[in-house]
Amino acid sequence: MSHASNILTVISDAYSAKMVGQERLRTSLLVSLIAGGHILLESVPGLAKTTAASTLADTVKASFKRIQCTPDLLPSDITGNQIYDATTGSFRTVLGPVHANFVLLDEINRSSAKAQSAMLEAMQEHQTTIGGEVHHLPHPFLVIATQNPIEQEGTYELPEAQMDRFLLKEIVEYPSPADEFEILSRIDSGVLDPERHVASAVTLDDIRALQQTASKIYVDATIRNYIVSIAYVTRNPGPYIGDDRARYIKYGASPRASIAFLQASRALALLNGRNHVLPEDIRTLRHLVLRHRVLLTFEADAEGIRSEEIIDQIFASVPTP
Repeated sequence: MSHASNILTVISDAYSAKMVGQERLRTSLLVSLIAGGHILLESVPGLAKTTAASTLADTVKASFKRIQCTPDLLPSDITGNQIYDATTGSFRTVLGPVHANFVLLDEINRSSAKAQSAMLEAMQEHQTTIGGEVHHLPHPFLVIATQNPIEQEGTYELPEAQMDRFLLKEIVEYPSPADEFEILSRIDSGVLDPERHVASAVTLDDIRALQQTASKIYVDATIRNYIVSIAYVTRNPGPYIGDDRARYIKYGASPRASIAFLQASRALALLNGRNHVLPEDIRTLRHLVLRHRVLLTFEADAEGIRSEEIIDQIFASVPTP
């Protein structure tokens, strides 16, 4: 645990050297990295989603690729392609940018359904298939996708199957006035210069060690039952939160939500220096894990009902162990 704590301190210090505020975002990124999952970031433009992703990658001596999603992006632009080599008279495989430890999918909802589907195999199976040949992705492998919820022209809504592949979904909020003042100060000092990178101080072996340590965090049977009960209520909400609120839920969470709670709670416990998971860890993660898995009806959207409100009511209906 002490070695893991030292690694996390180095990462947090390097992150804070470039990023101002956004502590919740840092925690979400670290939980995703430690748990071996992927994360979807949503916010209006200009809230440093891309900067946060590149800063995290800078702290680790690992490969980092950024893919700017556009409507004309092809699957081969992501996974790679076979190119004919006239000098040898044969085809050679050129791997795409998804073959990196950290992959930033900027504005993922601007890519077409074909391009989005190309990421499904990579995110779930950690491999790509090019010309019938399987190519395994490096380990660790983290996808950080961003999307803008307010500008919908030229966008394609992510299908439920792909949303479910993201371990967490974080909503990035505006900085406080004090943080925004500090941003201006750091711009003047040159700290936020795009050409100025954070010194890499953590190796891939360190990240793998974090992931192995997290996998050994103890999760009691009562916590596991708590997770399963929450997932069950999302699928059968009527008796627990009332039919008047249950009608807003279109689909409940899949078993991937339970798995996400298990993996992410272990990572969060490690971040907090504990070797066991507490019920508070599950409650802390409730919006991150469920906001993109508990799907609401059009009626809920029309009445301004947010998924976080329904999630809070679900948690209030399930006894805390």
